[in-house]
Parts: sequence; C-alpha cells; structure tokens
Amino acid sequence: MNDLHVLPKVRDSNSFLYVEHKKIDQEDKAIALHDKAGKVAVPCADLSALLLGPGTSITHAAVKTLADNGCLVLWMGEGGVRFYAQGMGETRSARNLLRQSRLCSDEQLRLQVVRRLYEMRFPEPLDPGLTLQQIRGKEGIRVREAYARASRESGVEWTGRSYKRDSWADADPINRALSSANSCLYGVCHAAIVSAGYSPALGFIHTGKMLSFVYDIADLYKAEITIPAAFSAAADGPYSLETRVRRTCRDRFHNDRLLQRIIPDIERALSVALPGEFLGEAANYDSSDNPPGTLWDPESGLVQGGVNWDDPVEGG
Repeated sequence: MNDLHVLPKVRDSNSFLYVEHKKIDQEDKAIALHDKAGKVAVPCADLSALLLGPGTSITHAAVKTLADNGCLVLWMGEGGVRFYAQGMGETRSARNLLRQSRLCSDEQLRLQVVRRLYEMRFPEPLDPGLTLQQIRGKEGIRVREAYARASRESGVEWTGRSYKRDSWADADPINRALSSANSCLYGVCHAAIVSAGYSPALGFIHTGKMLSFVYDIADLYKAEITIPAAFSAAADGPYSLETRVRRTCRDRFHNDRLLQRIIPDIERALSVALPGEFLGEAANYDSSDNPPGTLWDPESGLVQGGVNWDDPVEGG
C-alpha cells in the first residue's frame, strides 16, 4: 500500500479536546491556545477531534496543521451540546462509504445490520426468532436498568430522561450531565466515523438526521460509559457540572480505550456479506494522489480514469 491515508490511524489517537473562548493558531507543527491567562501548546499529531465551542477563533494555518495530522475539527454549541459543522476526515478511500451506502439502501441488508447493532449491546446472544419490535423492547429494558443501576450506585435521584434544547437551564442536573456526556461521545464517534471514511448521515437504526450513524454507534457505549460518567459527576453537585462531565468522559474514554474499539465495532456491525462484486477493486479507490481515479460504467463496471473519451477509438 503506497498511501497510508487509506488507513487512518484513529485507533492510535487520544480522544478529544473541547475549547471555548480561546484563540487558536499554529505553533511549529502543533497548535497553541491563547487567552488572557496566557498560552498553552497542544500537540495535535495524536489528537482525534478538536471541538470548538463559543468564543473561539482559529487561523487557517492551525486548521491546515490539524488536517495534516488527521484531526477532525467540529464546531459545537456551548458545552458541546449542539453540533453545527465539521471538517474533513483523514482517509481518501471511498470503499467504506460505498459499502455503507449499499447496506443502508437495501432493506434486507439494512435489517441484518440493525440486528447486529442491537446484538452488540447485549452480553448474551439474542434469539434469532425475535422480531425487531421485540428487540427494541429488550433494548428499552436494558437502558432503563442502566439508569437505575447508575442511580443506585451514585445516590443521584433518577426520575426519567427529560431534555429540551431551548430550555437547557430548566433541566435537572443529571439530565444536563447526561446531555453533556452524550455530546462528548457523539464528537468522538463522529471523528472515528469520518476518519475511517464512513458517512455520519447514513444510519441504520436512526435515520433522517445528518448524524444518524453517529447515534447508531454511540448507543453501543452509553450504558457502559456516559451514563455512569454523568451520574458520577452529578453526585458531586451542580457546580461547573458540564466541565466536570467532559473531564470525566475524557478519562473514561482513555481508560476504556474507546477509540481503539469504535472502528472494529463498526466493521463488525457492517460485516454483512454483499451479493455480487459491487465494489470491484474498491480497496484501491482514491488510494493515490493521481486524479480522478477510476470511473463507473454500467456495462464494464470500473474503467480507468484520465482517458480522453473524445478521442477516436482504435478500430472504431
């Protein structure tokens, strides 16, 4: 393989950095954060995602440095609870996106992926005779038990999930903590998905949103990581709650080696056998810097790009 951009090293990266009310510029081969208190240098070679909150400004040179190091840049709302825009992932290969799009657009293949995504949430195998509605019922019980268990262990009262974006301050501390924790998880899953060349919009369980696939993948880890993290932070009181949640999530993501798990879990979920040879030599798509690569043809499959098709064909 001549181009390592086909295989982004997201598994080797750290998790994420959330920044607000800072100026960001390039410093050597890293970036630097500036505010009234001074300057902090941040090495970005091992950073997977930079989440930019309100009050941040970033230079063109800093964005280029982040992109060159395979770090996804995400523009977020206050506390990371809203997602506005994203940069570009590291991989140049379209192979994973093509596979994802075909699985998503075929009803039977999509159902297989949906069942796999649900099965991955349970420690025991699911009865193959269960309908999708029955599986969703079991999933609801699993999530409710996760909330109840975290409530017992932390001592934080739990009355149910309630959150409205337009009235953030009206939510109780534990619901704000859960929303903040999930936002951090979405950012990390989003970074892994885009870095590996998948689309965050082509979901299987979730649909209709630009982050549907992010929600599909993040749901694999909520009961294990973000629910306990949110209850643990809420147990220490409401002071600087969102900040403490992000720090707790950062530590949990690192200790649980989350980024090393996400891409293998995606590959496992999407390892449904595809009929035919739809992808052809897809492993070589965009694997070099020579544009425009191969071309699609309805009869021949893939044909070599860079040919002047207006030229007369020999023997024609």
